[in-house]
Amino acid sequence: MLNKDSARVVALKAICLVALEKRSLSESLFPIHGDDLSFAKSLAFGSIRFYHHLNDIITPRIKKPLEKKNLDLHCLLVLGAYQIIYTDISRHAAINETVEVAKIIDKTWAKGFINAVLRGVDRDQKEINASKHYSHPSWLVKKIKKDYPERYEDIFSENNRKAPMSIRIHPSINRHDFQKELEDLEILSQLSDISSQGLIIEDAVNVNKLPNFQNGSCYVQDISAQLAAFLISPKKGDYILDACCAPGGKTTHIAELCEEAEVIALDSDKVRIEKVYENIDRLKLKNATVIQGDATNKDWWDKKLFDKILIDAPCSGTGVIRRHPDIKLLRKLKDLSQATSIQTKILENLWSLLKPGGELVYATCSILKDENERQIKTFLNNFKDAKHIDIELPWGEGEIGKQKLPEKNYDGFYYAKLLKK
Repeated sequence: MLNKDSARVVALKAICLVALEKRSLSESLFPIHGDDLSFAKSLAFGSIRFYHHLNDIITPRIKKPLEKKNLDLHCLLVLGAYQIIYTDISRHAAINETVEVAKIIDKTWAKGFINAVLRGVDRDQKEINASKHYSHPSWLVKKIKKDYPERYEDIFSENNRKAPMSIRIHPSINRHDFQKELEDLEILSQLSDISSQGLIIEDAVNVNKLPNFQNGSCYVQDISAQLAAFLISPKKGDYILDACCAPGGKTTHIAELCEEAEVIALDSDKVRIEKVYENIDRLKLKNATVIQGDATNKDWWDKKLFDKILIDAPCSGTGVIRRHPDIKLLRKLKDLSQATSIQTKILENLWSLLKPGGELVYATCSILKDENERQIKTFLNNFKDAKHIDIELPWGEGEIGKQKLPEKNYDGFYYAKLLKK
């Protein structure tokens, strides 16, 4: 018997939050536990992941446009179509139990309508499966096709998969020993060949199942993101800035790699900065100081030049769509030009805070060249005291910096390293 806290009802609320209220999936509350929670999340994330495709299936089947107050029914149809097209849930359960949700949300009158549309989707399933659909917004399809004419299909395909869970083991802990501890708990993992602290977990688990997590044994972080601290390569006496640092993954990594380096963690977001404090506290770090401030200006700065600067620049997030499928619904083309403008301001502002002979690492979780290679090329043209340093890593490709496209064990990511002459 369905109720207001059934998995499908909870999933519907999450879908409506993104599609109708334009808020992120991370803001969604899932007030259930255990298997119901896993099922609700898989339905919500899957429906959002394939929303553009499902929307194109559903829309022509709605003969009369829905009133604004009934747009949650459109989301309910998306949820039902997702189960039919993309899961192995029995068709009978997918249709009947989705129809029952209409009753729970006080729209019993719509049960026949939902049933008819979903049965039509089921009937046409073979034809639907035979047609190609990237399930990305059209502006992003154009951008990715233009930037990667030979590889765009692989990118779309990878973006529509579920991302792996990766962790960074504390440098004081032997990675093989930790892997064995996980194995004893029936949590299987593989060693990363690119990050000496990285483990890729085969099936995502709750962090509280990770040995000694609350005491700082490890940090959940994609392998691509783990490379930032290695590129900064903190040394004794270094004065390092991590700009746009929240939630603190790269800050804590830099600080734990060299306890004799001093790390300043800067972010403008008052809410997200709380996560930085929490992570520094959990990892028991004494060499990181958090400052709330805007990286596009200097009003937070104490006039002491930095030896090294990491800019984890605000970006489109197009390299982490696997983790955040709502990016496909929430980002617009105009957001891209705003992001590149802010990136330029941050780069130009923070460059003046770097010592001569100092190094700056620029990072984004984007795959768009406007935010990455083109951004750095423009900067090098405008700042003659900036020299590009080759990144010696068997990861990513590119002449200016290194670009990694989303791939099985890696998020899409970009790094460039600059020396101030």
